[in-house]
Amino acid sequence: MTLTIEITSDFICPWCLVAETHLNRAIAQLKPAIAIQRIWHPFELNPGMPELGIDRKTYRSQKFGSWDYSQQLDAKTIQATQGDDIAFRYDLMTTTPNTLKAHRLTWLAGQQNQATAMAERILNAYFTEGQNIAEVEVLAHLATEVGLDAATVNAFLLSDAGTEEVRNLEQEAIARGIHGVPHIRIGNEIVSGAQPVEVFLLALKKAAQELTTA
Repeated sequence: MTLTIEITSDFICPWCLVAETHLNRAIAQLKPAIAIQRIWHPFELNPGMPELGIDRKTYRSQKFGSWDYSQQLDAKTIQATQGDDIAFRYDLMTTTPNTLKAHRLTWLAGQQNQATAMAERILNAYFTEGQNIAEVEVLAHLATEVGLDAATVNAFLLSDAGTEEVRNLEQEAIARGIHGVPHIRIGNEIVSGAQPVEVFLLALKKAAQELTTA
């Protein structure tokens, strides 16, 4: 008996990292334990972002009106997640990246049942290490850390492989009415946003019960 969890997210969304952290904590508390299958769906908050991304200070100053206000928003995410053991390092981030390659890599990793490990590694690389996840070299190195072959990943990312599949998945998400992330389907239950651990746990329990009854 396996419970399927579908996660729609983007790698530049800090709340997607928070939601995944809360989901992991909720899964650890679920009793009795149950087999979990996570399926990752891509979503680009900035689909028109240049391939190599944009200087973060420039981009966010334009988007939010000023760099000072952008920094206030960053501080709010840090404050809101003090109990989550997430070391956000906005001070290390220099680029707001295009996330298409990261989504393609996660799609590729999914072919080897490594999508969750890959997605979590990319999220942490960006938000806690300030790495530029638009760069092929960075992504290829991260891929080796979860067991993928660097040469294979490098060749894959330098080609157009997986692009059509990712684009189709993004359109499917929009067709399902998803216009923001994180959006997480746990069985038949929907959790939108970085909800508290208790909300995820309740959804997990309800989905597990429905699965058992079915």
